[in-house]
Amino acid sequence: MNTPSPTRPRRVWQWADVRGRKLGMWAFILNRLSGLGLTLYLFIHLGVLSMLTGGPDSWDPFLAIVKAPWFLMLDVILLAGLLIHGLNGIRVTLNGFGIGVRAQKQLFLVLMAVAAVAGLLGAWIIFAETK
Repeated sequence: MNTPSPTRPRRVWQWADVRGRKLGMWAFILNRLSGLGLTLYLFIHLGVLSMLTGGPDSWDPFLAIVKAPWFLMLDVILLAGLLIHGLNGIRVTLNGFGIGVRAQKQLFLVLMAVAAVAGLLGAWIIFAETK
């Protein structure tokens, strides 16, 4: 892989090159992307909550939209982001305290497996409760 010298900045397309990325880099990327997604969700959520000021005339049509399957899929994506970011954050915190440093790859894989199982269970609950 063509690594830039310390004095030469990395080119934009090199940031998107996934070849040769190790598991630690994927953990870093997942944490950053999920954090950005959760921040975006926070602003969207605040905008949706502002619809409450319009009373039932603005809120009731919105409730009909959020029960649609495509919208419920957004809830599943939100749940996945929360699980990935939260569990990876626990791993980073444990490593910061010196716990599990030698086994951080295995810890990451186990926590992401927990996130996948919890996400699938959560998706099943989300879609089953709206029928």
